[in-house]
Amino acid sequence: MSFTITIDGREVSAEPKETLLDVCRREKVFLPTLCAVDGLTEVGACRLCLLEIEGTTKLLPACTTPAMPYQKVRTSSDQLSTYRRMILELFFSERNHMCGVCVANNHCELQTLAVKTGIDHFRYPFLQPAVGVDASHKDFILDQNRCILCTRCVRVCDEIETAHVWDIMGRGVQSRLFADFNRPWAESTDCTSCGKCVQLCPTGALWKKGAVPGELKKDPSVAGTLAARREKRP
Repeated sequence: MSFTITIDGREVSAEPKETLLDVCRREKVFLPTLCAVDGLTEVGACRLCLLEIEGTTKLLPACTTPAMPYQKVRTSSDQLSTYRRMILELFFSERNHMCGVCVANNHCELQTLAVKTGIDHFRYPFLQPAVGVDASHKDFILDQNRCILCTRCVRVCDEIETAHVWDIMGRGVQSRLFADFNRPWAESTDCTSCGKCVQLCPTGALWKKGAVPGELKKDPSVAGTLAARREKRP
């Protein structure tokens, strides 16, 4: 049975098992996200969809917080803006995001959110890690310089393609995306070369060979489309 919650002072209806992100999206309330995408389980990795909930001292991610009756939620405030800007700046400082030479330039979700947030300078030093590029696959390239560890590729490969080629190893700033048992992508015996991971990557970390800077376009809606078709199967 549906119930009522309050978002930014407006009463809206919510359904059992819905998350606060589900409700916000249905009610056309914008929340920035980089890890959340329709059709995949939510993991709360990017923390950009943080919310303020009355009666709770912590900021909570909308994608993994269930809607509950009588919740009073705030999606924008000075505190939330400060945290979201800090998170975006840290994404840029952790790897080597050179937008001008990136294949995803002008089609990058991280870049789009940075512009929307008004970021025109960075307050944190760039770590400039010496990370690799795996161009061994016949069709695709993995560029660790652009990876933000959102795990969309990990989840779409596991939950939609059911191949589970990708995973994350290491901890903190040493975390890296890897294929199979840390083999070159071309040596993966499970990869079907379907390209779903490439379509869902929000940056230029995964891309199709032959693309030039600014040319790459992706379609992250493919996960939601395929998941919906699967649910309709008899």
